[in-house]
Amino acid sequence: QLQLVESGGGLVQPGGSLRLSCSASGSSLNYITIAWFRQAPGKDREAVSCISSGGITNSVDSAKGRFTISRDTAKNTVYLQMNSLKPEDTGVYYCAADGGDHCVIRTLFLKVESYSAWGQGTQVTVSS
Repeated sequence: QLQLVESGGGLVQPGGSLRLSCSASGSSLNYITIAWFRQAPGKDREAVSCISSGGITNSVDSAKGRFTISRDTAKNTVYLQMNSLKPEDTGVYYCAADGGDHCVIRTLFLKVESYSAWGQGTQVTVSS
């Protein structure tokens, strides 16, 4: 059974950085796509970035140039390095996974329904 555990959230000032981690168990990263989503208070969950089983990445426009997704297959962990954080980046960040190659198909990447496994989320608060 695929299980995901996020960590690394916290409180950071605008312009600061955080690195989120998503540790996967039950399947190798070489066989699954991992995506990061976030959910701000009162808003729908939205995609941020993803990395496919083959290492292909994709991101939404608001994340490009500020957020970087990467993975360590030896640790079976995916990271989201977030720089130049803004107050509008505040929310609960979730990692999600599925066996499909969602990252290369943008319409699948963006949809919550594309992913069968979810972590419990980690809170990111950007505030002065």
